[in-house]
Amino acid sequence: MLNPNLPEPDLLKSVLEPLLEDFQYWFGRSRKLLETEKIGFLGDRAQADLLSRVERAQQEVSTAQMLFKATDGKAGVEMEVLMPWHRLLTECWQVAMRFRMENSTRQSADG
Repeated sequence: MLNPNLPEPDLLKSVLEPLLEDFQYWFGRSRKLLETEKIGFLGDRAQADLLSRVERAQQEVSTAQMLFKATDGKAGVEMEVLMPWHRLLTECWQVAMRFRMENSTRQSADG
């Protein structure tokens, strides 16, 4: 997961640190949506599965952040680790957009 032989710790710090923070932010928003709203088009099982995957990804990001800080920014995260997080966030964004669109349409019809 982490590679201590990567060059340019300043570059890693300027790119990786905010990227990990962004992952935490968006996973947090996704988790809140999945915990507080019933997303009918997903169904209970799919919503619980997505929430579980978000929680696991949040833990992985937290671990990466801790290791990054523990090595004083001298370790990076492999692309093979980052890409599943990115795909999961894309899935979460699509769910959130559809959820908001359907709720907006429903509210317009009710109004």
